[in-house]
Amino acid sequence: MTVSSLRWKHWIPAMLSAALLSACGGGDSGNKTSLSTSTPAGQLTQEPGAPVLSNNIATDGFNWFNYRRSQIGLSPMVRNGLIDSAALGHSNYLNLNSTVAHEQVLGKPGFTGAKLGDRLARAGYVVTSLQGEVIAGASNTSGFYLAEELVTAIYHRFVIFEPLFKEGGAGAAVSGAGYAYFTTDLAGNRNYGPGLAAGQIVTYPFGGQQKVAVSFSSDNESPDPVPNQDVVGYPISVHANYGATVSVTAFSVRQRGAGTDLTVRLLTSGNDAHTPVSAASIIPLAALTANTSYDVSFIGKVNGADVTHSWSFATR
Repeated sequence: MTVSSLRWKHWIPAMLSAALLSACGGGDSGNKTSLSTSTPAGQLTQEPGAPVLSNNIATDGFNWFNYRRSQIGLSPMVRNGLIDSAALGHSNYLNLNSTVAHEQVLGKPGFTGAKLGDRLARAGYVVTSLQGEVIAGASNTSGFYLAEELVTAIYHRFVIFEPLFKEGGAGAAVSGAGYAYFTTDLAGNRNYGPGLAAGQIVTYPFGGQQKVAVSFSSDNESPDPVPNQDVVGYPISVHANYGATVSVTAFSVRQRGAGTDLTVRLLTSGNDAHTPVSAASIIPLAALTANTSYDVSFIGKVNGADVTHSWSFATR
């Protein structure tokens, strides 16, 4: 069993008025929760086209996010040294205070700014479009592993797969006991990235993806995306540009050859306060079956334009 804590905070527009949604996982008190590995780190290095492992946690984690983004058709984020500095400062703060949290407390060791925007500004990076942050803490020091765990966790995924993020940075710190703190900040100070064409969505798992994990530990995100249940099936999601409205008419998944769809929990902005309007997800309420193909169907709208998309993936 690997010890890990995951935290998520959604992006906000720096120059526009918007409701601030935050979803912060356990760890503010310094407590760390158990999390079973969704994908062994060694297996990730063997994926076709995977980035070369450098054994630098921050570099490997950032490269893994860009690898996954490119697989679903999103532009990779450009790594920015100023954002790196902000992320490293925050990881150092987490390490010095043995906690996993997005907010820092003035007066505590390693303080670099109470909130993400403060830390970016201190590093010399002024946000003019979007900002976001994901954090992982684990006894596993593989950047690939830490990044993949964040992609698996659905509220984190909404941040990582925001199409309009243009730049990012990462930093990591490791305690004397070998516990790693990995922070990735995503932002923009020269407008948005290219994003998606109007009315377009991307999906994860993506069409044809192989070796998808069969399960996810829902209790390791807070708010819990599936209340009253821990182990659930791997989350399936659709993503549009920030500011676009995704509405769902039907969103389903079934095992190849089965006569009925799986029972799922649907997450949309209409029924879940922590899901952005530009995304949606279904989470099967039972673990998927290993070495099995699954067929997914999405019918809905993006900014009022009809979208119908069907795709398949296979578990490992």
